[in-house]
Order: sequence, then structure tokens, then C-alpha cells
Amino acid sequence: MMKRLIGLIALAAMAWSGFWLAGYWGVSKGVPAWFEARQSDGWVAEYENLSVRGFPSRLDSTLTNLSLADPDTSIAWDAPFFQFFALTYRPHHVIAVWPNTQTVSTPEEKLTVSTADMRASLVLTPGTDLTLERSNLAIEGLAIQSSTDWELRASAVKLAMHRQEDSPARYRLAFQADDLAPTSLLNLPDEIDLPRSFSSFQADLTAEFTRPWDRTAIEQDRPQPIALDLTLAEIIWGDLELNAAGSVTIDDIGIPTGEVTIRAVNWRDMLAVARQSEHVPTSIVDTLEQALGFVAGLSGNANTLDIPLTFKRGTTHFGPLPIGPAPRIVLQ
Repeated sequence: MMKRLIGLIALAAMAWSGFWLAGYWGVSKGVPAWFEARQSDGWVAEYENLSVRGFPSRLDSTLTNLSLADPDTSIAWDAPFFQFFALTYRPHHVIAVWPNTQTVSTPEEKLTVSTADMRASLVLTPGTDLTLERSNLAIEGLAIQSSTDWELRASAVKLAMHRQEDSPARYRLAFQADDLAPTSLLNLPDEIDLPRSFSSFQADLTAEFTRPWDRTAIEQDRPQPIALDLTLAEIIWGDLELNAAGSVTIDDIGIPTGEVTIRAVNWRDMLAVARQSEHVPTSIVDTLEQALGFVAGLSGNANTLDIPLTFKRGTTHFGPLPIGPAPRIVLQ
């Protein structure tokens, strides 16, 4: 009986070892193959070393000295390392970890991204397409410094993207940034008595795309949004509050049709800050104040504005007034 038990334990250990080795082989062969495929597509796709550890229960993979550059968008990413972890028995639930310093380059500028901690949890559909089911990104201590002399800081950033059950290409997205401080707030004149960061900066929306998000979103092109349902977008800065809600559909060239309602609380104080900061010409502030004062008077609330931002036939209307062409919503 004891010999039989020992034999069963040995057999199970061998089977589990084979399971781990299969995962190891998949990572050690699949990652180099992916980089080679990107190089064949004209990318810069390089790394110095790939290590896979964690036997017997984990697959802990580390890439060092990465460089990726997409020739279609001219966006490049460089990092001293990148890690992704998975349990042997759940290879499609991946934890990704970024370094404390990385760089993102565009044709216009170079961004140095510093974080105290940056990691994401990704749950993918089993299969070669690696379709995204849900993802949660968490960043602590974010600081972005641009080569064009602007910066952005936040104590914490959270981003979630969850595929909805009613449609294979519909995702709910939620974004939240704590203590978000762009350069325009950090460099405000001393006489402006407002915090140097937003107390709330968040958004919650559902987006329908042309196809699900999977590996082709990186390898080929990005799925494009065809409908956006904005539950809430909110910015709170001291006593000033700006929020929006609404929905639009988007055609095949990225032109939206629909309506988003903009609410501005203490909007006169917003214009006063714009005037004091000297970032907006005084003539424009004066014109806005006169026009918005008229609209606020019609609503019966002098301190709060509720104005529809309407997109129709390629034109943007702010309330009843056409203010210019509708924006193109296209993911590059």
C-alpha cells in the first residue's frame, strides 16, 4: 500500500513538472517568436535577456532592456525591465509589473515616466488570440516629465477595463486619478487661492468597439470605438466642479453623433482663474463670460451651467451655438 501511494505521488509530481515545463517552453519560445514577428513587420523590437523562473507553481518571466517602436505610429517605449507572472494552473491570468522609470517617445516629445509602483492584472481568454476579458491597472506615485517642459503628477492612478457579457466588443472603462497635478496647476500664480491638484479626476463609461481587444491590437491596429456611453466624467478643483454625461455613436471615420451634457459649478470663478493665470487671452474670457452669463440666466441658476454639447452632421454645437467641426475619435 505504501509503495502504491509513493508511486502515485511520484506520478503526480512528474505530471505537474511536465505541466510547468510546457508553460516554460511556451514562454521561452513564444516571446522570442513574437519579437521576431514584430521585427519582420518593421518594428524596433529588442530585449537583452529573458528569464523564466518559479518552478513548480509559478511562471515568473522577466525581460531586460526592452525597446519597442511601432513604425505606423512612431511611438516608442524603452524600459530596463518588464515582468509578467502567472500561476502554472492559470496561465491566462497574468500580473504585469513595470519598472520605476521608463520612457515613451512620440514624434513630438519624449516622456520620462516615474512611478513608485506600477502593475496590472490581466485576465485573457484561453486561445491564441489572447482576447482581453478584464484588466486592472494600478499606479502609485506617478510623475511624468516631458522633453517639451511640462509635467504631470498624481499620488495614485487606477484604470479598469472589463468586457461586458452582452457584446464581445463592449467594455466598461473606469479611470480615477488622486491628487492629479498638471503643470498648469503646479505653476499657478500665488494669488490664486486654489489647491495645486484636483481633488477628483475620474470617468466611468461603456465603449463599444469594432472588435474585441486582443493581441492584434498591438500587432496590427487598434480596435476603433463605434459607441460611447459616458455615465460620468468629473473634475473637482476646490469649489470648482465640472462634470459630463451623455452618449454618442461614432461613424467609420471617427465622427461622433449624439449629445453630452456639461455641468459647470461656480463657472464664473473658473473664468476668473483663467483670467488670473494669463493662459487665456482676456478678450476670449470676456466673450465667454458674456455668453455663458446669458445661458445661465435662462436656466435660472447663475452659479451653475447645464449646457448640452451636441454633435450632428459633423458639427459641434455648444447649446444652440455651432462652435466648430466635430472632433475625430480615432485610436492610433
